[in-house]
Amino acid sequence: MKPKWKILLALGLIGLAAGGVFASIKLNERGIITVQTGRAVRQDLTATVSASGEIKPKNYINLGANTLGPAPITEILVKEGDRVRKGQVVARLQSVQAGADVTAQKAAIATALADSAAQEAGMKSMEEGVRTAQATLERNKAELERTKSNLDRAAQLYKDKLLAKQDYDQKKAEYDTAVAAINEAQTRIDQAKAQEIQSRQQLASAQKRIAQVQAGLERYDDVLAKYSVIAPIDGIVTDLPVRTGETVVPGVQNSAASTIMTIADMSLITAEVRVDETDIISVKVDQPAEVTIDAIPNQVFKGHVIDIGNTAILRSTGLAASSSTNASQEAKDFKVVIAIDNPPDTIRPGLSCTGKIVTATRQRALTVPIQALTVRQRGDLEPSNSNRGVQAATKTDPAAEKAKREELQGVFVVHNGKAEFRKVETGITGATDIEVLGGIQDGDQIVTGTYKVIRTLRNLAKVKIDNKAPMFRPES
Repeated sequence: MKPKWKILLALGLIGLAAGGVFASIKLNERGIITVQTGRAVRQDLTATVSASGEIKPKNYINLGANTLGPAPITEILVKEGDRVRKGQVVARLQSVQAGADVTAQKAAIATALADSAAQEAGMKSMEEGVRTAQATLERNKAELERTKSNLDRAAQLYKDKLLAKQDYDQKKAEYDTAVAAINEAQTRIDQAKAQEIQSRQQLASAQKRIAQVQAGLERYDDVLAKYSVIAPIDGIVTDLPVRTGETVVPGVQNSAASTIMTIADMSLITAEVRVDETDIISVKVDQPAEVTIDAIPNQVFKGHVIDIGNTAILRSTGLAASSSTNASQEAKDFKVVIAIDNPPDTIRPGLSCTGKIVTATRQRALTVPIQALTVRQRGDLEPSNSNRGVQAATKTDPAAEKAKREELQGVFVVHNGKAEFRKVETGITGATDIEVLGGIQDGDQIVTGTYKVIRTLRNLAKVKIDNKAPMFRPES
């Protein structure tokens, strides 16, 4: 045989052997699934809830008109951004009629006071008249006693024929005059007392009149005071939508014509965010939080939760779910208020913000990547049965079928080249990892990808690990 044919034959044999080896390898690799893996590790884990919202002061008040009707603004004493004190007059409304009513009422009070003074002087005069008449009566009583004694002596002398009848008659006339004087004095006392009682009644009426007009003055003063807009709290003027000369209307809610200005108490600044209904259960008062403000980039502000709403808010309309007539199962949020510990001076109400609330922390928790977690039915985890055809012919047990449909939460652990499903119990969830409370051990190799593989991987399937980063392929 020529050397040329020998070489060709040797090459053919080598190629045949290589093909056999390659075919054997491919045959052995048939049914092996390529997976990506990670390790179950212990690390500090923090669970957070993120929500967006806006900056708001804890306490703010919209000042409007409290007048009896529409009134023009005559003076605005502050500007937007000014700091004001409680009780400070910040604006005035036109108050011609109210001012005139107060002036008229003050004049009525002056008149009533003058009448009362006159009645009081008259009453004192009546009291003095009563005292004078009483003194006159006492004097007449003394005179009556004297004339009676003289009459008694004159009668005895006249009886003894020692006194002339003319002198006796004179003593009798003096006695009768004294009796008449007493009756007259008593009549004057009665008249003076009646006049005193009348005067007291007139004085009481005048005093009641004073109380009445003073109450009226208080009412008119209150009406007049409503034409002066007064700051009810210390704060900052955050909104001033009106100008001098515009007319404001009292009692109209949510109307631009009813709001003169907004005063906010900036001593406590809050971030009011809306937390998804699936996360609200884990949010508690006093939990720490971090707030980022869109208008102040690259800064994180510390805070804590101070209030959690109890009413669900429809995400589409912003209205309370309890007041909505729509029974659809749309997404809902809950209001959560975060107090910012050290707000900057540049912060303003209404700025968009994002709050990140720390709901739980774990030290050295056993964790796996979140994407490694999957769900399988219990029946899918049982080994295949060669007598399946025989079992199909027999009557199935409903309880056993229900047990097979039970869903189990777990991860796939790579062991001896196979992916074993392990049921696990989970704890808190971090940004990329989740706490595992049992079912695996520290250092176990966990299947983490791809998503399609985890979704379709079967228990005890043969796997091959490939943790190389995927190559970037530019779009054509």
